[in-house]
Amino acid sequence: MSVTRSNILVCGGTGCLASDSGKVIKNLNLILKARGYGDEVKVIETGCFGFCEQGPIVKIEPDNVFYVRVGPKDAKDIVDEHIIKGRKVERLLYKDPLEKTVVTKHEDMSFYKKQLRIALRNCGLINPEDIYEYIAMDGYKALGKSLTEMSRDKVIDIIKKSGLRGRGGGGFPTGVKWEITKKQDSDVKFMVCNADEGDPGAFMDRSILEGDPHSVLEAMAIGAYAIGADKGIIYIRAEYPLAISRLNKAIKQARELGLLGENIFDSDFSFDIDIKYGAGAFVCGEETALINSCEGKRGEPNYKPPYPAQEGYWGHPTCVNNVETFANIPVIINKGHKWFSSIGTENSKGTKVFALAGKVNNVGLVEVPMGTTLREIIFDIGGGIPGGKKFKAVQTGGPSGGVLTENELDTPIDYDSLTAIGSMMGSGGMIVMDETDNMVDISKFYLEFTMDESCGRCTPCRIGNKRLYELLNKITSGKGTMADLDALKQLSYMVKDGSLCGLGQTAPNPVISTMKHFFNEYTAYIKDENHPQGEGKYIAKNKDDAMV
Repeated sequence: MSVTRSNILVCGGTGCLASDSGKVIKNLNLILKARGYGDEVKVIETGCFGFCEQGPIVKIEPDNVFYVRVGPKDAKDIVDEHIIKGRKVERLLYKDPLEKTVVTKHEDMSFYKKQLRIALRNCGLINPEDIYEYIAMDGYKALGKSLTEMSRDKVIDIIKKSGLRGRGGGGFPTGVKWEITKKQDSDVKFMVCNADEGDPGAFMDRSILEGDPHSVLEAMAIGAYAIGADKGIIYIRAEYPLAISRLNKAIKQARELGLLGENIFDSDFSFDIDIKYGAGAFVCGEETALINSCEGKRGEPNYKPPYPAQEGYWGHPTCVNNVETFANIPVIINKGHKWFSSIGTENSKGTKVFALAGKVNNVGLVEVPMGTTLREIIFDIGGGIPGGKKFKAVQTGGPSGGVLTENELDTPIDYDSLTAIGSMMGSGGMIVMDETDNMVDISKFYLEFTMDESCGRCTPCRIGNKRLYELLNKITSGKGTMADLDALKQLSYMVKDGSLCGLGQTAPNPVISTMKHFFNEYTAYIKDENHPQGEGKYIAKNKDDAMV
């Protein structure tokens, strides 16, 4: 029997697969077999490493050598030079622009130095389709500990003391939500995972499910035990085929090992999980709309109360948490609430995963302790703005958030700090803009998205957002007046105050924040700012500044 002496880890996330990492894997296996190393060197398809800008990524273990932008044709040199001759393939090593050096180990890269991976702890390290690799990383240990050593109240107490708050956008304390659901007098309860990630540019939950699906299954089982549920549902958008495939395999494997199903760990606790597919409606990220969709109804929110914890799926108490929230649970049980609560800020504990995108050098998935500043994420981890351009703004919280300027770059990222300066944490989208971006167009882009995604149930959101979009169109077409800017601002607050759910309540945020910070870009579309009723097309100062 041969002994494995090296593992070649290859990113198998959606982004890298789109850049031919599947062909890299195929070629590596073919060449290893041809050279006679097929038995002692294993090629392992992992989840996302996070450094999407440099994908496809290949990591050699135990050498701890990190190769970037690897193509199918590079497989031969990786095998012949590195595996057989023990020489690094220099052209595939990362050249860190901040460190001004060629970097071999990923932990020495500026992109990773300030990160702390808790929710993403196994992504890029294990084969997500092999339950035994998850078990080797302490997988299902927390579930066993919960069922054999802890009461339901004890589990809830640990999660409460950890300070974990919902990572889906609302930031509600997870342990409190579990406690409320547990206290409901019902023989039937449900534990639901919200995997309906819909923010433009966001891919946090997708990457966790693609790279570490068992962490979510284990956490759902722990939560179900705590609240007294025996049935779980993962609601995931159908546009995530790879995540769905790996989830189905993970559920099947967990059932085969008795980690889902009847009498788990020889206890009296039984729990199983079904998957339900969403059709891509952004509003179904709201928990009551999600539940309606699960029931086969139109995906639109309900008035609250009652809350899902009181009356949810088919009228039964239902606890809804998102993917990233669940991914933290097993680690908290294993390491303790004191460990987790020692990370982050006073009211925002632990870490947060962000999908860093837009005009930034290092596009990718980052996980940082709460309290890390925007400047650290954009310039230290993100590597700054491409092409020597100047930073202009960053949109946090996706279409529901607001833009922040250079004046806010040193703001610590946590729930309260971002809300205080007019934005929000949201689920973790973070889009960077440079000096070439027009902020009126940015607000129009986000508003068009939320307008299209409105379920239409309440008038302020259904009609109000459409009127806001019409005003923006009028302004950008050169037919706007100063009175239209007043109407734009007034209507934005009316939509926020009058809408039923979080979609409508936050939809005007991009308009409000861009008007606050970049009002001059709105007035630039109006010919004469000294005459509020004046009309006229915005005359561009140069061709790069021209608007259509």
